Amino acid sequence: MKYTVSIAKLAEDNGFGVLYSHEKPEDIFISSKEVNRPGLVLAGYTDFFDADRIQFFGYTEIGYLQSIDTEFERMARLEKLLSRHPAAILLTRGIPCPPMLLTLAHNYHVPILSTSEQTSEVMASLIAYLAQELAERIQRHGVLVEVYGEGVLLVGSSGVGKSETAVELIKRGHRLIADDAVEIRKVSQRTLVGSSPLNIRHFVEVRGVGVINARRLFGMGAVKETERLNLILKFEPWKEGANYSGMSFQEQYAEILGITLPAHVVPVSPGRNLSVIVEAAAMNNRQKRMGYNAAEDLLHSLGSDEALEKAPILTDADLWEM
Repeated sequence: MKYTVSIAKLAEDNGFGVLYSHEKPEDIFISSKEVNRPGLVLAGYTDFFDADRIQFFGYTEIGYLQSIDTEFERMARLEKLLSRHPAAILLTRGIPCPPMLLTLAHNYHVPILSTSEQTSEVMASLIAYLAQELAERIQRHGVLVEVYGEGVLLVGSSGVGKSETAVELIKRGHRLIADDAVEIRKVSQRTLVGSSPLNIRHFVEVRGVGVINARRLFGMGAVKETERLNLILKFEPWKEGANYSGMSFQEQYAEILGITLPAHVVPVSPGRNLSVIVEAAAMNNRQKRMGYNAAEDLLHSLGSDEALEKAPILTDADLWEM
């Protein structure tokens, strides 16, 4: 599925001005995560030009146009670009819009935006913004919390204790991102970011108590809008005869949107303190990412040279109880 963001939302979120729009800005959409500086097109090379990208005009582009001797040639160079109907043009550094550019934008229905920011800075921030807004995404049942800086996704069947664990973690100083429904976005080839749908953001359902608003009940420091996913913990009722003790010497993973993440199956039974288990798992995962693996260290201290086994990757059916 291809996602889009409107010119109106893009301008509002990034502080851009809309100098010209042939339609209402909320009815014009951007679909490409990439941006472009059109120097080569202005110089005459149009191969591989992607009209879906926002085109940046900074001092370099404006200076090049001003260096062209005749107004007729300047018009021809600009028309070569705008006749290909780029998604939008963004003027940076507070550069006034040249009348020639505005005329051609009217003729070819190309929106013109403006910003006072420097070109390189706004390019970097806009690329990051578009990567987030246009990212491939899925929505799944679960709870997302930030624990010691780690984004921990709690999954499992309804009633297994995910929301109650989240409330306990909030009371212990950690933060809630999403309860019940988690929207997961693939913002790069290595990064997944989770958030909550806007209409249920900050709300938590605790069985037997009802719905609570974590932000109002525990304060602004108890919630966060987005968080990178670092670890998946699947809660499941304790199964008699299942071998849970051997799991510590296996590296378990799950795959979401083509990205592999560490994952653990956490058996749930009366008396187990799930919030403490989540904290320990988050800290242990952080240590692994910083280069230390306690299981490998233990095997080495026991005189074993064997590497940790890599367990089969959890399937969607295993992870989401489909």
